[in-house]
Amino acid sequence: MIKRILWYYVNGFVFKTSLFPVYSIKNVLLRLFGAKIGKQVEIKPNVNIKYPWNLTVADEVWIGEDVWIDNLVMVTIGSNVCISQGAMILTGSHNYKKTSFNLITGEVVLEDGVWIGAKAVINQGIIVASHAVLTTGSIATKNLEAYSIYQGNPAAKIRDRVIS
Repeated sequence: MIKRILWYYVNGFVFKTSLFPVYSIKNVLLRLFGAKIGKQVEIKPNVNIKYPWNLTVADEVWIGEDVWIDNLVMVTIGSNVCISQGAMILTGSHNYKKTSFNLITGEVVLEDGVWIGAKAVINQGIIVASHAVLTTGSIATKNLEAYSIYQGNPAAKIRDRVIS
């Protein structure tokens, strides 16, 4: 409980503000709270991370302004991943079939080379396979195949991703 309260204030004063642009200090703070953070991770201003102890980020990752990582359970981000401005990674939802709206959670995995477009949403339990792209404003409700580009709500594969 103390850890959650302390993180609430650190997250608010350091991460969810545009007044603190220093990446290295953000990475150190995340590690202190239990996150596994690789080399050359850039976390832009106004990023909201729910629970750093449920976060693993590999090397050379860019997390853009206003990204929300709502990691009630583990979120794993591979190397060379770009999460663009305003994207949301959600690990929880509610069971609308029950009057109690029971919490439903599922881990999210973004494999190496993934690009999540601005304002895109990844729902709980999703795996975004190697080098897949989720375009701007799209919503992932199913796993995304490797080297594929997805668009829409719900996101559908529109073509292969060819990297030259």
